[in-house]
Amino acid sequence: MKRSYRYYDIVMVLFVTVLLMSNIASSAKLIDLGISVFGLRLAFDGGTILFPLSYIFGDILTEVYGYARGRRVIWTGFACALLMVVTFWLLGRLPGDPEWGRFVYENMAAVVGSAPANATAFGQAAYDAILGGVSTGAIIVASLVAYWAGEFSNSYVLARMKVLTGGRWLWTRTIGSTLVGEGVDTVLFVLIATFLGVFPWSIALSLIVANYVFKVGIEVGFTPLTYALVNTLKRVENEDYFDRDTDFNPFHLAEA
Repeated sequence: MKRSYRYYDIVMVLFVTVLLMSNIASSAKLIDLGISVFGLRLAFDGGTILFPLSYIFGDILTEVYGYARGRRVIWTGFACALLMVVTFWLLGRLPGDPEWGRFVYENMAAVVGSAPANATAFGQAAYDAILGGVSTGAIIVASLVAYWAGEFSNSYVLARMKVLTGGRWLWTRTIGSTLVGEGVDTVLFVLIATFLGVFPWSIALSLIVANYVFKVGIEVGFTPLTYALVNTLKRVENEDYFDRDTDFNPFHLAEA
């Protein structure tokens, strides 16, 4: 019989929300705090601030509920991200209303100066500059491929390490799985996006290093919180799943 859990759906919603918000932030802004390591400028995209939390939720899902249930959440996030980018793409293709364009200009007048000759075109340009980036082919390919590969790598490593360690030393598998998952995700995203023209090659290495260090640092820093959440959920859900006989095929969507 399938078990019913009190907080599984809440963790799933938080996971998907973080995923969608970080995808929007990634296309909105590149951040440079003016920090360099060995002469390498540590610049990162805006989504880096929030995206590591998805790996923390992914760790919690796999650690408490098992790989199979985590797999369903990963695919749910993938489907929601795809729906988001298709929606933004469709909105970008639909004709804009002149009043909307003027409203956009009025809220940006202090920055852009004189009124545009074509308010609708101005509004469309503003939309394309931010939300349009979410639905460009390059960002879609880079983010979805990197997300899929990174999350499944993270979940698989954590599930296998849990069995190998007998459920001991939680910190080793939360950090260890993140080192693998975030590495796969970061390298794939930056390389694919750069190859497709989103970022210049001159900052590709900087983006990879900065994103990876930042993401892993957040995972390490949040380890005490991860411990507290995992232990609480295990107690209230009466579940501590071990993936001893699990089918790890990412395309098998059954809960076992």
